[in-house]
Amino acid sequence: MLSRIAESLFWIGRYIERSDGTARILDVHLQLLLEDPWIDEDTACRSLLSVMGSEPPADKILTRKDVLGILAVDRSQPASIAYSLGAARENARRAREIVSSELWECLNTTRARMPRRVADDKVHEFFHWVHERAALAVGIIESATSRDDAWHFFTLGRSLERADMTARLLATRSLTEASGPSWTTILRSCGAYEAYLRTYRGVPSAQNAAEFLLLDRLFPRSILFSVTRAEECMRALEPRLDRVGVSDNAQRLFGQMRSELEYRPIVDILEDLPAQMDSVQDATSAASEAIRQRYFPTSAAPSWTGERL
Repeated sequence: MLSRIAESLFWIGRYIERSDGTARILDVHLQLLLEDPWIDEDTACRSLLSVMGSEPPADKILTRKDVLGILAVDRSQPASIAYSLGAARENARRAREIVSSELWECLNTTRARMPRRVADDKVHEFFHWVHERAALAVGIIESATSRDDAWHFFTLGRSLERADMTARLLATRSLTEASGPSWTTILRSCGAYEAYLRTYRGVPSAQNAAEFLLLDRLFPRSILFSVTRAEECMRALEPRLDRVGVSDNAQRLFGQMRSELEYRPIVDILEDLPAQMDSVQDATSAASEAIRQRYFPTSAAPSWTGERL
């Protein structure tokens, strides 16, 4: 497969997942402001922008409307939903000879219908629309794409981004020193609440909810599941022939990340959750750079503001 095509598929997967993940994180943030009327809105908004890798403006007091403008509809902001949907469509255009007509129509229509502003009473409806469009694009690929290199590059990008976005979502648990969204809110935003109840059969506790989103091997939005899936894609793209160790740097990074998650006690992770999630983001960024150097060596790495390189 041409490097240009492989890179486009990889970033289509990442941008689709990024748009969905950003919508989920914004949903959690807005729910946090509703749940706790005493929280300092400016501090919470600045903390969220920092978590998302976006530089908050220093000359004004931030409100939820400002955050929505920056992270939802600003087409020039690399961390925004609008930017991600536009970038997914652009990458599909570059790989048009291998992208199916259905996927192209889906991404093209989504980009065309992306609003330039969201009314206060339409915010939840907008997030739901983003979830649906991302799910539609993924469903088209999952249902009509052969499990060849094209599918593996798409799934690799999507899995890598999902691990990063789940880490950012968990980091919002500590948006301020005093409060953060409840674990029930975070589980619901991931579509994980009902799956959690079937698994643990009880009201979410900090340890169980974090364990589910970090370490569950069967839930597709857990960080461990995403890292394991990315590792499987890497092995499928280039089966290991080494007799000793692992020569591929990206595979090595995924293996280290998986081992760190699997064998570190959940209590230790919860003691310093923001720092642990920062380390996951560092690892996913390093893995992304290793993949770029291995498979797309001639291109500058697309990144969003604040991505760790």
